[in-house]
Amino acid sequence: MNAPQRGFPREEFARRLEAAQRAMHAARFDALLLTTEPNVRYFSGFFTQFWESPTRPWFLLLPAGGMPVAVIPEIGRAGMARTWVEDIRTWPSPRPEDDGVSLLCECIKSLPRRFGRLGMTLGAESMLRMPANDFAALRENLRGISIEIADAAPLIHEQRMIKSQLEIEKMRHICGIAADAFAALPGFARAGMTEMEICRRMRVDLLERGADASPYLIAASGRGGYDNIIMGPGERKLGGGDLLVIDTGSTWDGYFCDFDRNFAFGGADAAARAAYDCVWRATEAGLGAARAGATTSDLWRAMNRVLGEGGSLGNAVGRLGHGLGMQLTERPSNTAEDATTLRPGMVITLEPGMEFAPGKHMVHEENIVITEDGAELLSRRAAPDLPVLDG
Repeated sequence: MNAPQRGFPREEFARRLEAAQRAMHAARFDALLLTTEPNVRYFSGFFTQFWESPTRPWFLLLPAGGMPVAVIPEIGRAGMARTWVEDIRTWPSPRPEDDGVSLLCECIKSLPRRFGRLGMTLGAESMLRMPANDFAALRENLRGISIEIADAAPLIHEQRMIKSQLEIEKMRHICGIAADAFAALPGFARAGMTEMEICRRMRVDLLERGADASPYLIAASGRGGYDNIIMGPGERKLGGGDLLVIDTGSTWDGYFCDFDRNFAFGGADAAARAAYDCVWRATEAGLGAARAGATTSDLWRAMNRVLGEGGSLGNAVGRLGHGLGMQLTERPSNTAEDATTLRPGMVITLEPGMEFAPGKHMVHEENIVITEDGAELLSRRAAPDLPVLDG
């Protein structure tokens, strides 16, 4: 499998900045202050595993005009210098008594001011990733010069929902790797193995096939069905009549796939087979409804109608899919109320799930990209019949 080129050209970052600056003017922001790994990476190209350490905060300022300014710990200077960002200001972190706050305030105060508003990601599906006390100090300092901090999360979500062709190719690539790993699973998964053993083998396979990481690889199993989809894998041994679902969020060059596959060991009863058929057909309904101009709520209604007709007792997940990209889940959500309009370049999951008997669940998930002509699968479509492994 030929891999896309890693990283992005300077022109891609310039387009991202230009789009953000147009949105800033419309929303009356003088600048955006970005503090989380995906947002800093999206606008700078700064890609490091060092975010796993909670010790140091990292800041990227996007002014309403001009180039980005990185305000980061000194340990990151050399790495940031490899990106397209040229203005890099550092301090010797960790320094808990003033971990970059004073330097950050100086940078903000030096920017041109028209609206007196600084945008930060404060709303749904966002976080600060800086100490709350430091945020309070920043807000108080800026209040003294009449700069208000306001929520810019919708602006960032809106921009990142639409993927470029280069982003889509990275996601198509990791989806292909995961699809190949799922196809290979029946060659080694057997009754008597534990959920953990099967997932460990699959994770190794994913890495050997070219995935960079597989940070999200969960499994759930049970006799004739499973009772959750978020807690495993565990040490439960698989036996005849068990159902197993594996869901992977693996990455390539910082972009995720996120889809699952179901397997039966030794056979499945009529109820489990019917539930699998139901969620498969619900996915087909979602694919049929997925087109530019439709909404996420249209997708929900199309899938939920099939689930209801199939006897669903409910869906504990709360939605039937979501956005996907640099994070395992992104906005929007496929719910009855979300009503986000689908546009070309949006990558989303279709994830119909149902409780088909008390305490027994069935979930299916595929990854798609919205195109000018409808929707294209990025994941390889699951088999229409529940796969059966040796019991």
